[in-house]
Amino acid sequence: MQIGHFALANSLFVAPMAGVTDRPFRQLCKRLGAGYAVSEMVTSRRDLWDTLKTSRRANHEGEPGPIAVQIAGTEPQMMAEAAVYNIARGAQIIDINMGCPAKKVCNKWAGSALMQDEALALSIVEAVVAACSPHNVPVTLKMRTGWCQAHKNAASLARAFENAGVQMLAVHGRTREQGYKGEAEYDTIAAVKAAVHIPVVANGDITSPEKARAVLQATGADAIMIGRAAQGRPWIFREIAHFLATGTHLAPPLVSEVKRLLVEHLYDHYSLYDEFIGVRSARKHIGWYLRDLPGGEGFRVHMNTLQSSADQVAAVEQYLDTLNEKMDRIPVPGQATVERGHNNMTMECAT
Repeated sequence: MQIGHFALANSLFVAPMAGVTDRPFRQLCKRLGAGYAVSEMVTSRRDLWDTLKTSRRANHEGEPGPIAVQIAGTEPQMMAEAAVYNIARGAQIIDINMGCPAKKVCNKWAGSALMQDEALALSIVEAVVAACSPHNVPVTLKMRTGWCQAHKNAASLARAFENAGVQMLAVHGRTREQGYKGEAEYDTIAAVKAAVHIPVVANGDITSPEKARAVLQATGADAIMIGRAAQGRPWIFREIAHFLATGTHLAPPLVSEVKRLLVEHLYDHYSLYDEFIGVRSARKHIGWYLRDLPGGEGFRVHMNTLQSSADQVAAVEQYLDTLNEKMDRIPVPGQATVERGHNNMTMECAT
């Protein structure tokens, strides 16, 4: 898998998610098998570049490359300036956001709303490519299948974006109108793949190794991008990589390993945010890790009352130590819990 002059470790990508894919989360996913991760979207508004929120989103300290930063906005010149600004801060790949369905983004005609104005969308791409070319920085783009069911224009836009110099396209298999409701469809992604010569990445509802294989087969995509399914399950990347390579399932992670990963994630998270913000923003990550575990919902309610990082970590360690007395491994979502002493390490052949 190649983006411009960058060779990637594999074809498993972490999707950019606002409030989620900060540096600690990206680094953890890469450690656990992701070959590529894109940052949370960074605004193109110059007046917000010096805010603490933007500086945290643009923090790449110690992160293995290539460093990919997603930018969002509606003005070609502002987007070009934002690209150069982020390149100066370490970005090696610039990704253009035309996929976010959030109302606060689309109401300002950014994100997936740009797919309604094809001329403006193309102008933004041309401006960003022109700004990045002198720095030898590839430009990629993430979009949806279209604005609504009646107007799916991803394939025609893909051809225009490729001609303008975009070097990779990621397509979420829903329209802006759908948001995250309903099911993703992959025929449009297959149409985009057939329409262009650059790499195409399939995104949307990829929640298991079997689904990853099926989406790759259905779309012919060069890679897959995983978002919500990685929340609380960052090891999903190594599970998919193992399945695609062998056709068998990797054993679920040990409870003791998940304890170590989560605690390391928390300390890295606290180091990026201050105590007050860090404790509160860590709650969603803890909830995601533990939501499918026995007593996880009750623990989440208790954890949300804790006010310090030390108390959070101590509570997480105690909960997982208690769980480890009952079971060896974290259960696979949707499957029954296996108590300690039972064989839950059998590799299952793919069907």
